[in-house]
Amino acid sequence: MSYIMPSEFVTKMVDAGESKIYMATRDVLIRAFMAGAILALAAVFAITVAVQTGSPLAGAMLFPVGFCMLYLMGFDLLTGVFMLTPLALLDKRPGVDTKGILRNWGWVFLGNFGGALTVAVIMAFVFTYGFNTDPGAVGDKIASVGKARTLGYAEYGIAGWMTIFLRGMLCNWMVSMGVVGAMISTTVPGKVLAMWMPIMLFFYMGFEHSIVNMFLFPFALMMGGEFSIMDYFIWNEIPTVLGNLVGGLSFTGLTLYTTHIRTAPKRTVPGNFSGELARSN
Repeated sequence: MSYIMPSEFVTKMVDAGESKIYMATRDVLIRAFMAGAILALAAVFAITVAVQTGSPLAGAMLFPVGFCMLYLMGFDLLTGVFMLTPLALLDKRPGVDTKGILRNWGWVFLGNFGGALTVAVIMAFVFTYGFNTDPGAVGDKIASVGKARTLGYAEYGIAGWMTIFLRGMLCNWMVSMGVVGAMISTTVPGKVLAMWMPIMLFFYMGFEHSIVNMFLFPFALMMGGEFSIMDYFIWNEIPTVLGNLVGGLSFTGLTLYTTHIRTAPKRTVPGNFSGELARSN
């Protein structure tokens, strides 16, 4: 697997965060667009497998194929840059500031949304033969999921909103672990294995991923989902994005950076314990 030590790959994380902040806007948009599109296709694939086999676990086991493809191609998800770019600021890299980080997040969000929405329109057309037929079992399933994960949360008010936020946190804890997984090996099989495990976990557990939702909910609306665009943004996308930001940065980015780059001073043991132990023996 050619495993890279944490002190080495955490430095790569900071370097990656810095490079994304300085990337040309055109390249940010292209990479984000493709990432959103590929992840959307993976979501359709996983849901199709789950519906046709009757096994949600089968869909979850196969969903990471999209995540692995997009990261091997060097594309960017908002959930990944949420975790990586602040590390460059924390590390005091020259020229890195909050404005640059927010700018990167904004362009990546737009690119991801554009890619996911494009695939949503294409797949809606494909499933309905140009909006002329019933979408079938997969389309109906996605439409029902869209309603359950907007109005279903709204029924519980602030508790429902906080539930989405916490599911977003847990999601990007796992997704950002997948992003790091792409850095801990120098071989393709090693990278794929390290990415596969946390992505499968988040998808099967039903955690909320902002980019998957950028496909899921527009597609559900096209399939006749009984909720509105405002329902989608207020009762899913906004709390999911915020949860993804907090979860990825706090659970993965800051913990790895703090303990492997900004390590605390080593403990000192009073007296010469090793010498005393040798004499006693």
